[in-house]
Amino acid sequence: MRVDGKPYRTIWLADDGKTVEIIDQTRLPHEFVVVPLNSLADACTAIADMWVRGAPLIGATAAYGMALAMWGDASDQGVKAAYDRLYATRPTAVNLRWALDDLKAVLDPVPVPQRIEAAYARAAEICNEDVEICSSLGEHGAELIRAAWEKKGKPSLEDGGVNVLTHCNAGWLATVDWGTALAPIYKAHDAGIPVHVWVDETRPRNQGASLTAWELGQHGVPNTLIVDNVGGHLMQHGKVDLVITGTDRTTGTGDVCNKIGTYLKALAAHDNDVPFYVGLPSPTIDWTLTDGVQEIPIEERDASEVTVMTGRVADGSVQDVSIIPDGAKAANYAFDVTPRRLVTGLITERGVSEASPEGLTALFPEFAIPE
Repeated sequence: MRVDGKPYRTIWLADDGKTVEIIDQTRLPHEFVVVPLNSLADACTAIADMWVRGAPLIGATAAYGMALAMWGDASDQGVKAAYDRLYATRPTAVNLRWALDDLKAVLDPVPVPQRIEAAYARAAEICNEDVEICSSLGEHGAELIRAAWEKKGKPSLEDGGVNVLTHCNAGWLATVDWGTALAPIYKAHDAGIPVHVWVDETRPRNQGASLTAWELGQHGVPNTLIVDNVGGHLMQHGKVDLVITGTDRTTGTGDVCNKIGTYLKALAAHDNDVPFYVGLPSPTIDWTLTDGVQEIPIEERDASEVTVMTGRVADGSVQDVSIIPDGAKAANYAFDVTPRRLVTGLITERGVSEASPEGLTALFPEFAIPE
């Protein structure tokens, strides 16, 4: 995608062939800053402190984190230590574990002197594969947007166009490129479909306000920022044609774990007969789980994310501001689970599936349990 007209991915290898570079997403939308990752510790910090966000990008960063670790210790013990350290950074996004398992499987049979090269090569492949997956997912999802627009009689943007509501950030900043939930929107926009996006601010980290609105603006997609609790009102009044969110982990049975507040959007969509779709790249499917509510670990992050907000003040500086009374307590549950009964469909790189084990294994038969 583009920033001020220049093409970027969210993670790439620097010219020296060793350093990994990322966009520090904690600085957006007020500053666009590229940060170098020079070590395993840097990669762990980038994931844990949310310099990078979104399940696919977390996985890609973890893969490059394993490559960076090989410079310090490429022994079997070094591979295991790097795996364990990266795995501990974020508990919910399954792409993290998937990427680490992949890298470990690649590195274990490789002689120690060749592990640096092998790790970098596989990390680059994972990034390229993610771009292909998200692009294909976007093509399938764009057809849903097109169908919604045609059902309305193909109105122009001035006459309402087609309105999509999204939650959190699941655009190119959450992946290596294109995005998950936003990939269908970008593809539809590029195809000339007049699409407008309602962007949830997504408290407490405000990914919608800081990231989604920013990248949609960079791409020229019309959008309107709303507070999180407006979605139900908009659906009641016919101002949302479909909802598309991303996911950090989806069970093999179709339960969807995503940023906190997604479940409430699904409930409102169900009550108002608004289709609720999830952009689901296949590495985000956890085929080992069957009950998302009971089995997916929900990350509880530091309360300061709830109690403190960051913004640009009148003098142009960016400052942190407390929004609570002194001594008040806050809880910060980062994700929730939307049961499959509330999901209209899962948009994958192989097509759109119903949210069920039968629907998913029809598209991914290699994961079907033998009878």
